[in-house]
This record gives sequence, structure tokens and C-alpha cells, in this order.
Amino acid sequence: MLKNNSHGFLDLIQKPILTDKTTYLLEENRYCFRVKREANKQELKYAIEKIFNVKVLKINTLREPIKKRTVGRFTGRKTLYKKIIVKLDPKDKIILFPET
Repeated sequence: MLKNNSHGFLDLIQKPILTDKTTYLLEENRYCFRVKREANKQELKYAIEKIFNVKVLKINTLREPIKKRTVGRFTGRKTLYKKIIVKLDPKDKIILFPET
């Protein structure tokens, strides 16, 4: 994917995931992002390092399971997505909440 498009790594990272559990991970210098399903660990590591200018030590990937939802009498499914947990070098930091 990255070989064909030099700016393709910008499309890999969709958005950061901010929940109670991920805010606890921020204290351990770990960040959680929602990414494209087709991306692999090498592409994601390259993308994180280039976008945020940090050193990535480890990446854990997982696919969130499809969940069924019922609205009225209709049953549907939530979309499948991939999530990564990135561990950074202790010297580096990603600023998700800029100070005003």
C-alpha cells in the first residue's frame, strides 16, 4: 500500500480511541487508534512514526468483533474495525489534547 502512494500512510490512521480504559493506558505511554482493516504492523509503525514524529517500541493489533444491534424489529450489525495499541519510547509523547 505504501509503495504505490507516498502519502498513503495518512489514510491508515482513522482516529484515536478515547475511553476510560485508554486514558489509563496514556499513563503508561500507550496510545490507542482505530485503523484500516487492511493495514499491517509494519505500515502502521511507519505511519505513526512519520505522522507524530515519535519512536514506536511495540504495536498490538486487534479486530473488534461484529456486534448485533436491534432497532425496533430490524436487526443489524455494527461494522468490523481494527484497533491498535501503540507503546512509545519513554522520551516521546503524542499530544492528543492541545493546551489552549
